[in-house]
Amino acid sequence: MSDARFEDGDEAPLRLIAQDAEGLAVFAALLQDAVFPITEMSLVRQKRRFALMLNRFRWEYLEAAQRAGGKFERVQSLLVFEDVLAVRSQGIDRDDKDTILSLLDITFTPGEDGTGLVTLILAGDGAIGLQVEALDATLRDVTRPYLAPSGKVPAHDV
Repeated sequence: MSDARFEDGDEAPLRLIAQDAEGLAVFAALLQDAVFPITEMSLVRQKRRFALMLNRFRWEYLEAAQRAGGKFERVQSLLVFEDVLAVRSQGIDRDDKDTILSLLDITFTPGEDGTGLVTLILAGDGAIGLQVEALDATLRDVTRPYLAPSGKVPAHDV
């Protein structure tokens, strides 16, 4: 008998919950290099909910895609944060509706009594800060995977 391997799982859509910094780090790894139009983020103040519709690179299938001759995939995913008290941004022009943003990382800075600051770090020195009453996030794939338009693995200059 051998241990289960990630590759043995089926290719079901992701449906994840993060309620602490460790869970959010998993989201950050899965969402690195996700892209989204600026028009695909919204705050519903009455429900204290912030949502993003992203096109994420499927890092979890990188090795399988390389074995298949470079058939790299993306999938549309919905990232939702609940209990959002305030949203701030820097380095992005929210009035430019043609802007495409690229997500590089997500961090959580805890505050008092479970509160904290979620920071979505964007390419080009942009950032979105979410002041939350408690960390409560979900990540869910909402479409079938599709071939990455670039045909390449995202890369960064160091």
